[in-house]
Amino acid sequence: MLYYNHYIKSFLKKQENMSLQQKIFSNTLVQIIGKLASTGLNLFAFALMTRELGQNGFGEYTTIITFLSFFAIMADLGLTLVTVQMISGDQEKENLILGNLFGLRLISSLIFIGLAPIIVQLANYNNSIKLGVLITAASFVFNALNQIMVGLFQTRLKMNRVAWAETLSRFVMIAGVIISINLNWGLNGMLIATVSASLTSFLLHFIFAHRFAKIKPLFNWPVWQNILNLSWPLAITIAFNLIYLRADTLILSLVKTADTVGLYGAAYKIIDVLSSLPFMFAGIILPIMITTWRQNKEKFYKILQKSFDIMAAAAIPLVVGTQFLADKIIVLIAGPDFLEAGIILRILIFAIAAIFMGNMMAHAIIAIKAQKKVIWIYVFTSITSLVAYIILIPRFSYFGAAAVTIYSEATIAVLSTWFIYRHLGFRICWRGTLKALIASLLMGALLWIWPSTWTNSALGLLLTIAAAGLFYILFLGLLKAFRRSDLLLIFNKK
Repeated sequence: MLYYNHYIKSFLKKQENMSLQQKIFSNTLVQIIGKLASTGLNLFAFALMTRELGQNGFGEYTTIITFLSFFAIMADLGLTLVTVQMISGDQEKENLILGNLFGLRLISSLIFIGLAPIIVQLANYNNSIKLGVLITAASFVFNALNQIMVGLFQTRLKMNRVAWAETLSRFVMIAGVIISINLNWGLNGMLIATVSASLTSFLLHFIFAHRFAKIKPLFNWPVWQNILNLSWPLAITIAFNLIYLRADTLILSLVKTADTVGLYGAAYKIIDVLSSLPFMFAGIILPIMITTWRQNKEKFYKILQKSFDIMAAAAIPLVVGTQFLADKIIVLIAGPDFLEAGIILRILIFAIAAIFMGNMMAHAIIAIKAQKKVIWIYVFTSITSLVAYIILIPRFSYFGAAAVTIYSEATIAVLSTWFIYRHLGFRICWRGTLKALIASLLMGALLWIWPSTWTNSALGLLLTIAAAGLFYILFLGLLKAFRRSDLLLIFNKK
């Protein structure tokens, strides 16, 4: 462990001597590797949990996390994205701004998340879920505070620190889950492991952040007012976001059994993991877009187009490949008890395409500070989605939930793209998306003729996924979908 800490310190010190271009490339590469590593570790912890808890126990775990997510999202107040905007524009007052952002986030988290263990007592849940909410609430406070440091790392192009923190905290999570299994602690043990991982992540974020700024909670009301004046459109947007993001699982937990929630939660867990990837990419691009919008609008449009092309090229093969491999993936990750979740995953994966392809438009809106003008998009989507959830989930169970999830994500993507067109006159060029679609269909044809017996083992399935990915990249190359200059355009800040 001492050697590992020494390695981290040595790596971080070397980065200080790099050129700007080297830092951008290095930090981007490390973040991608780190995110892939933490994603793999997260899925491993998830696999251990589902096999130990089964459908019913994992359904209760999913309900607890979803219930707390409502309060955590309300506590956000739009501060996560505002952090990047505020410290990108005024580096001289960075410590003052960060301290007050941290203080405001601390108070909002304690108030909103602190309400969850109280309000859950009024819900028609069993005692396991009510106790679980009390145990796990601290985890969401730590996660909320992390986001202020993430904003600092985004601005400094030091997102590799986030990758280190996430990866190391996943090791803590896995260790906690294994201990819980060996000691037969059941659901509560899994929840304690979750809290331990969140605490580890927070401490690492905090330690890494102190290399760049002195962050301590400040309670300066005039500064808070300035922050809230900027963040309130995002706060409203996020509040409506939680309706269409989390209402499906919450309503499902109220009208269906824990087993049903467990199946939906297993499929949705994979969607959650995949959906973190576009936000990771956008987190790298957002500070560049903010700066470019101020200095060179023509380059801003080019970066937006190339970023959209990358998102489309990542999303479409996921949708196509999942249609062939969903059952095998579910069994590999969650275990044979969750085989029924494969069909849910086949449906939900279409929401991933909307998330990937709409994500850059949503972040472009933030980059140009037009958040107030798009509140109606989230209000409309949330209200219509909530009505649809209430109607469809009691009748069609998780199929209704999945269908409305696709609708909500697609609506946000389409309306955000339409807003960018109307507000900026920016038109998406679909050539790159078309090439990604052709390459994905060719990959799908390969999977269609691929011998099913080759995917019956874990190793065979992983090799199949790797082969499909390699062929997809080959097809993209043959179609000349991307060039080296595309990446240089995005990450060159000159």
